[in-house]
Amino acid sequence: AASRLRLSGLCFLLQIINILLFAVFVRYSPESSPDQCPPQLNCSQRNQDSGFQQPRFQDVHIQLLFSFGLLVAFLGRYGPGSAAISILIIAFAIQWAVLIQGFLYFFLNGKIYVGAQSMVRADFCTAAVLISTGAVLGSVNPVQMLLLALLEVILCALNEYILLSLMGVSDSGRSLTVYTFGAYFGLMVSRVLYQPHKDKRKREERQDMGRQTDVFAVVGTIYLWIFWPSFTSTTTLHDNAENWAVLNTYFSLVASAIATFILSPILYEESTPWMVQLQDATLAGMAMMGMAGEMLVTPFGALIAGFLAGLISLLGFRFFTPVLRSRLKIQDTCGVHNIHGLPGILGALLGTLLTLLATADTYGDRLELVFPLMAQGSRTVPDQVFIQLSALPLTLLLATLGGCLTGAVLKTKVLRCPPDAQHLENIVLWEVKLGDC
Repeated sequence: AASRLRLSGLCFLLQIINILLFAVFVRYSPESSPDQCPPQLNCSQRNQDSGFQQPRFQDVHIQLLFSFGLLVAFLGRYGPGSAAISILIIAFAIQWAVLIQGFLYFFLNGKIYVGAQSMVRADFCTAAVLISTGAVLGSVNPVQMLLLALLEVILCALNEYILLSLMGVSDSGRSLTVYTFGAYFGLMVSRVLYQPHKDKRKREERQDMGRQTDVFAVVGTIYLWIFWPSFTSTTTLHDNAENWAVLNTYFSLVASAIATFILSPILYEESTPWMVQLQDATLAGMAMMGMAGEMLVTPFGALIAGFLAGLISLLGFRFFTPVLRSRLKIQDTCGVHNIHGLPGILGALLGTLLTLLATADTYGDRLELVFPLMAQGSRTVPDQVFIQLSALPLTLLLATLGGCLTGAVLKTKVLRCPPDAQHLENIVLWEVKLGDC
């Protein structure tokens, strides 16, 4: 009862705050009325993009709800409750991200003007939060999870603003600002919250998976294949140019799936790969294309990148995850380091390497869309390469420090629950049997 009341009270407080802030600051974007649009908002640009981004936003939102909701439902004991909490996180983080990002991107004359771009950016930030929650699933109660979203949205928006707006980094598919940031933020929170007495129990819970796991993984994988290319290409601006981001993402996706069928039977005793493993490799392949998706990867390059991402994801689960748990004391419940973290870093490095090929001869008119500062002549290729490369350590630094700070807040005595009550805290929204799940 106390757990439910704490969660109910926090939800009520945060929602009232959001409503008040929306009432004071948020207004519809005047993009539908160009004559009334202030020139500072660049409405002509958004007028061209709104029709393009609206269906893509729908795809991204469906992908968030279905794919991430099913991805966190693989634990037999915590599955239903985790899916419910993911919906809570999405509902709160989108509102909060619209506000925080609005102050950074769409703030003019004391108001935040919301439109298609603001909703897409909010979904990206929410995706980073959902990735982080996968690292601490089963280690925190719902109240802590909600506070994690509150703090991470602020830091995620700040990291995105520094990289994309101030530094001019090209990261349309969000290898850095979503995958890398979300993964390492969550891993650092997990490290700060590490409790030795729960390590053995969590390993047992990971094995407590019924046939429903495969069903969830099948549905989640299908939705990833359908909607994630839209996630990668949502922010790519193009007129009549070929949508490289969608093509490269699909090529990377199919290659990562083949890698699963090659390596999984070798690493594990099962003759065929688990659907969970196929889902993880699919995510890794698409995270690999985050930054490089709209660049000149070439089709065969995207196949190579996706194939490597699938192999690295499986090898990471088999060999690196035990090291994280035993040596670094990081309980990575959903394996976000192998699914999002490593592929996000490799995708950022691939994007940096491909920046060397960004010339007017190779890109043509697309150079202005992918690297506008280079097309304008205000930045050289070496300068852009240095900017792209320096964005990686900066993201890791902000994610690490932010994760440590958030973990310290969540570890305070008033938010922690007794060890024996941890099971009840995690199923506060769902009743399941603690014996046979």
